[in-house]
Amino acid sequence: MTYALVRRHTSASHLDLDAFADAAGLHPELVRRLVVLGLVDGVPDAGGELWFPVGEVAAVARIQRLRHGFSLNYAALGLVVDLLDHISDLEAALRTRSRRSGG
Repeated sequence: MTYALVRRHTSASHLDLDAFADAAGLHPELVRRLVVLGLVDGVPDAGGELWFPVGEVAAVARIQRLRHGFSLNYAALGLVVDLLDHISDLEAALRTRSRRSGG
């Protein structure tokens, strides 16, 4: 199974829950669950409706690839995503340090 990084292009910077769920290929209740678990950033407006940055669609695609590729539950995915992000940050810092030292 493959997962697109983004299913459709939109000029909006944020999507409501239904539009986000549709773009991510998920049921809105699953999106709400991912928000509760801290895997996806959703921002509630004054009326309590969730809004999502368009870039979070790529985060959901990453989560789905990891979930299906490693058969992990969503709670474990939080740890895996945090570790992968930390590794990426460390590698970027190492590249920057290497460029500064000329090596």
